[in-house]
Amino acid sequence: MENMLKQFNFIVEIDKLKTIERRTKIIHGSRLENDAEHSWHLAMMAMILQHHANENIDLLKVIKMLLIHDLVEIDAGDTFAYDTDGQVDKFDRETKAAKRLFGMLPAEQEEEFTQLWLEFENKETEEAKFASSLDRLQPLVHNSLNQGDTWQKYGITSEQVINRNKEIHHGSEKLWEYAQTIIKSSVEQGILTK
Repeated sequence: MENMLKQFNFIVEIDKLKTIERRTKIIHGSRLENDAEHSWHLAMMAMILQHHANENIDLLKVIKMLLIHDLVEIDAGDTFAYDTDGQVDKFDRETKAAKRLFGMLPAEQEEEFTQLWLEFENKETEEAKFASSLDRLQPLVHNSLNQGDTWQKYGITSEQVINRNKEIHHGSEKLWEYAQTIIKSSVEQGILTK
């Protein structure tokens, strides 16, 4: 019973993920996407696009990583991908958040969630590389379909987008090829500056 109470306290706590706004608007609307929507979308992308991974992957592990990776933003906040100052202490802030949040769980689950979160952050396994590829690709797709809203609002250039997203190829060469066509098309449409 004690473990179940810890689990329910964690479940209630992570509902806060729905309140963490990202900088990217949803595709079919004018509001910003929240972290819970982002994580759900990534998990769906993993199920649909798994065959485009460079190597065979454990899909369940990828989905777990994608559902866990942004939970730390409940405490640490969403650090904008192009915020170089915010990136400096991002890992420290998120590590502190991971300890608090995952520490709410029974010991075995705390260990599992912590390890999955670290694996995603370190991007060394095939699963983490693929999960990270999807995490980078999803906002790129959103921006290309919402008239480059975030890119234009923050003066992001195609060079910045390429540098930020070229890591996609570590998890999927095919998805990186697709991402490059999105970037090129966005520049041609005038929604992303060169």
